[in-house]
Amino acid sequence: MRRGIPSLFKGGTTHRSGLEEAVIKNLEACKQLTEITRTSLGPHGMNKMIVNHLDKIFVTTDTATIMKEMEIVHPAAKMIVMASEMQEKEIGDGSNFVVCLAGELLSQAQKLIRMGLHPSDIIAGYAIAGKKALQVLETLVVETVQNKQLAELATLKRVVKTAVAAKQYGYADFLAGLVANACIAVMPENKHNFNVDNIRVAKILGGSVTQSEVIPGMVVARGVEGSIRELKNAKVAIFTCSLAASETESKGTVQITSAAQLLNYTQAEEKDMDNMIKAIADSGVTIIVTGGSITDMAAHYIEKYGLMVLKTPSKFELRRIARMCRARSLVTLGPVSPQHQGHCAHIYVREIGGAQVTIFQQEKKNGSQVATVLLRASTHNVLNDIERAIDDGVNTVKAVGRDGRFLAGAGAVDIELARQLEAHGATFPGLEQYAVKAFGKALEVVPHTLADNAGFNALKLVSNMYAAHEAKEGKHLGLCIETGDIKDVVAAGILDLYSTKMMALKLATDAAITILRVDKIIQAKRAGGPNMQKKGHWDDD
Repeated sequence: MRRGIPSLFKGGTTHRSGLEEAVIKNLEACKQLTEITRTSLGPHGMNKMIVNHLDKIFVTTDTATIMKEMEIVHPAAKMIVMASEMQEKEIGDGSNFVVCLAGELLSQAQKLIRMGLHPSDIIAGYAIAGKKALQVLETLVVETVQNKQLAELATLKRVVKTAVAAKQYGYADFLAGLVANACIAVMPENKHNFNVDNIRVAKILGGSVTQSEVIPGMVVARGVEGSIRELKNAKVAIFTCSLAASETESKGTVQITSAAQLLNYTQAEEKDMDNMIKAIADSGVTIIVTGGSITDMAAHYIEKYGLMVLKTPSKFELRRIARMCRARSLVTLGPVSPQHQGHCAHIYVREIGGAQVTIFQQEKKNGSQVATVLLRASTHNVLNDIERAIDDGVNTVKAVGRDGRFLAGAGAVDIELARQLEAHGATFPGLEQYAVKAFGKALEVVPHTLADNAGFNALKLVSNMYAAHEAKEGKHLGLCIETGDIKDVVAAGILDLYSTKMMALKLATDAAITILRVDKIIQAKRAGGPNMQKKGHWDDD
């Protein structure tokens, strides 16, 4: 019989404990994860190419996508992944900052452990430093955008430009304008009720990014089935079923002995379909939207009664059309009562880059306004990456509606926090002072990485920024990634959202402290049999 701790567990369970086996190995794994995403931080961030288990290729700098598709299995590294996912859910931006800061905090902790500090001292110091950093952050607010200002185009462009530039640097001004126009088109009276889902993205391959546009309405990336291509003040009926004759549950055989019988065979079915489409038309409906198939017979009678018909295979798209038109989805074919019908001010088909799209437009006074950003680009990867940049911009507008405070960007706030935490750490007599100073040192990761990714001497620039911040009016001085100089980033319009930075600091600190608290790892044997090696085809033998 096995002795000691292994005797407690089932066979195949692994157990690691102690400083070297558990703590240091966890810190090493988290450092390696951070090194993957760190080079993607900022406007000059490098792309990562990820091929997932379905052989789908992702080429992006978006950390949320990288984390989602990498399928990290190390339990400690997974905690940082979960922190970045929470940042993405809460704010929609700043997930790379969470990963970089958490990794750098653990890297600094590893140095302190090697010096002889106990993890408990480091945890105590990090908790003090995290609390102090949030207090200092409130004093560094440089501008507050009021809710009423969110209806102004210039203000919205300035608000989203930094978030968009981090993903698409060359097109930042153009894409910020698209996001601002789309947000204004759907902005409700009460800005707290701004719904991110009201801004859709339609991607059409071909053309250049500068041919992208905002369409005030919902765009379905396919044309209509019949000859009617435009309607005004349309009455909308939405069916989740197919437009086809009902089928019997049992199967049968029909014997036809003459030509007359053959001619009359489908007459009852045709009459039934005729009555069905006529009843729908008589109830006032002018467009049918279906999630199923449309038979030739149904298409014939729809054309006969002058109805427009649109087929949408996506059930999510069907729900959005129903919400926008305020219609109710019906599961059976038949006449549609007025309370189940929707209304749309203008529906029309347009050709863009050789593709047919159907556009639903509502009046502004209708509370169900939707705007679509129609993206054009040369490849699917570029389209997907631009969509992520627009998603970040839209989420920033939503966050500003809740808290409109802004901080200086381009590493200015991070250096100021690091400087003040260094001074704060010197006030403690105990061992926690080393951890407080290490927390400040870890915050240098943002300006250091921005300079590295832009190809400048990071050590020289960070020391120059420290020297600039020692001056009385130096709090707004950050890194210019174009020239490598130190300049007033607030005047240049480079602003970070306060709630993004605040949430990221909290999540990164909590993740680092949680990982440092782990001193034992007990891993059960994975369920199922051994992984079979993939062999060649049996014909090759």
